[in-house]
Amino acid sequence: MAVLLQAENVSEVFGGLKAVADFNFHINRGELVGLIGPNGAGKTTAFNLFTGVYTPTTGEITFDGKSIVGLKPYEITKRGIARTFQNIRLFSELSVLDNVKIAYHTNIRYNLIESVLRLGRYFKEEEETEAEAYKLLKIFHLEDKAQEKAKNLPYGAQRRLEIARALATKPQLLLLDEPAAGMNPQETHELMQMIQWIRKEFNLTVLLIEHDMSLVMGICERIYVLEYGVIIAEGTPEEIKKNPEVIRAYLGGGE
Repeated sequence: MAVLLQAENVSEVFGGLKAVADFNFHINRGELVGLIGPNGAGKTTAFNLFTGVYTPTTGEITFDGKSIVGLKPYEITKRGIARTFQNIRLFSELSVLDNVKIAYHTNIRYNLIESVLRLGRYFKEEEETEAEAYKLLKIFHLEDKAQEKAKNLPYGAQRRLEIARALATKPQLLLLDEPAAGMNPQETHELMQMIQWIRKEFNLTVLLIEHDMSLVMGICERIYVLEYGVIIAEGTPEEIKKNPEVIRAYLGGGE
């Protein structure tokens, strides 16, 4: 399998504190991989490094064979990496439809003059964008909420909208930061099915941060475990369950 995203000897230092240290990671094209660890282990820092929010203090990060170190978040999005956030970040005052349409605009072809003067490709692309946005909303059972403000959606629906918005950027790699946070067991089960379905339907590679171990163990093919910014284990769900270091550091057992 071809490597899609790779981090080699990456460290991120904040005021002398290493949030991640000598971080080595890869995800192959088409995989569904989990990144787990206790609170403060460095998981979200890793996501921020992958998406250009942070620039690594040392080390290299490549996506599809090319370095992404130093690129802005919007440039990395255009390369094909999309993410959701642990704390939902929607445009709360905008409609559900507009939240998705904004994401589609990362790939528009009309220029500023065509936009201002409503010329050329503008109307055609806007019509296409709205049609595509409605298709995504239908997939996530949100089409009947299209004109509502995003802030008025129930929590679970806001989570679905955030994933729909990420998919609207047409990514190759989808990063999900604790998508099951705040969900009940039934919602978590439905989320598991959704992640597996969109991975296949959209031909995606998926990297998942999650504290719900039933979700991680149920859908991930490989799992990395972080503790204090250091990878302490990597393997299949069965290997991770039996790993003494993981049991000690994360699952609360051992000596």
